[in-house]
Amino acid sequence: MDIPRLVVAAPSSGAGKTTIATGLIAALTARGLAVSPHKVGPDYIDPGYHGLAAGRPGRNLDAFMCGPERIAPLLLHGAAGADVAVVEGVMGLFDGASGRGELASTAHVSKLLRAPVVLVVDASSQSRSVAALVHGFASWDPEVRLAGVILNRVASDRHELLLREALEEGSGVPVLGAVRRSAAVATPSRHLGLIPAVERSAEALRAVADMGALVADSVDLDAVLALARTAPPLAGVEPWDPSGEVSRVGGAPRIAVAGGAAFSFSYAENAELLAAAGAEVVPFDPLHADGLPEGTAGLVIGGGFPELYVRELSANGQLRSAIAAFAASGGPVSAECAGLLYLGRELDGLPMCGVLDTAARMTERLTLGYREAVALHDSPLAPAGARLRGHEFHRTVCEPGAGERPAWGWRLPTGPRTEGFAGAAGADNVHASYLHLHWAGYPQLAASFTAAAAAYRAG
Repeated sequence: MDIPRLVVAAPSSGAGKTTIATGLIAALTARGLAVSPHKVGPDYIDPGYHGLAAGRPGRNLDAFMCGPERIAPLLLHGAAGADVAVVEGVMGLFDGASGRGELASTAHVSKLLRAPVVLVVDASSQSRSVAALVHGFASWDPEVRLAGVILNRVASDRHELLLREALEEGSGVPVLGAVRRSAAVATPSRHLGLIPAVERSAEALRAVADMGALVADSVDLDAVLALARTAPPLAGVEPWDPSGEVSRVGGAPRIAVAGGAAFSFSYAENAELLAAAGAEVVPFDPLHADGLPEGTAGLVIGGGFPELYVRELSANGQLRSAIAAFAASGGPVSAECAGLLYLGRELDGLPMCGVLDTAARMTERLTLGYREAVALHDSPLAPAGARLRGHEFHRTVCEPGAGERPAWGWRLPTGPRTEGFAGAAGADNVHASYLHLHWAGYPQLAASFTAAAAAYRAG
């Protein structure tokens, strides 16, 4: 399989790689190219901006959650019909899963994809030192092909000249562009990072257009495309195919999947796997729906920001009652992070669905990191004993944090921990946890949940 591709990396977080990557996607799309956007790691927010820029879903490439062997197949799956793939990295180029070497780092993924790397350098506080920095990154791992530099936050023509002269003299890595400082493309942030594109609507579209215009004016797009075309064919790699990962369940059970501004965190492959397993996937927005979609036989509530919409969610008592009734009737429910908060008794003192006997509140403490988990009890999602890898990312706390039937057990530096709920009110049809899972790494999750929905529908 041959798809031109490149990876946009940086020496560290905060260098502006999301702006540059999104701008590249938008600028290349404006040229009439079909661009496949991807993000290294578990981040949900950046792919939303990528998707706006490309007009097709932004997808994640996470070697920790999905396994290194699935990274190239997932890229090819997402890039079907595309002219070029742009992959935005995570953190610094060589920063991976804590304590696990290069695993899941941008460098690791670039090697799995055999893709050239473009390094975005924040040049705002340096001149000749940029050459030493780039030289170090280019020589650290000979298997990583650092093939170009984009200078970001350049102050002036004189500053750009000094930077280019230093790089020509001391690094051997070509400069593909120099982007001036611009407040116009700044994207507002809050407690968990950038504000998701789904919440900004027209404003987000304007921001993406501005990023595209800035990059088109500042970067040699022809050189970028030429570089992407140097990526060799991924010989022997077949595109990931959800229909080949799961057995199809009969009956076409209808599975409602929460979305909208409050529940915007999802991986496209999760819904694709549900559909491949035989489900009819029906999105709905808990901020506006007055009930579950008619005929719902399974309910999936992913991550997002319910704490920002707690009043609206609480005020929608009709939907909260419908969800509680569905769970009480034995309907299978899978909830992650935001979904966990929504299913509890209350969030920041306001009533939620009351499916789970727990109360949630915002805190100042960020809980963040990859987790290796084992299922402690059977649930519609996974059987007891199943071992999975996921990601935790929140500034809330649930009290209690685990039910009588905890969803997961995992080990942290502070010792073993149980977390989540594998059941509610004595039943085992609800699975709720802070742990975000990428189902492409464990397709049996979709098969199991679809089978549970089919069984519920059959009555």
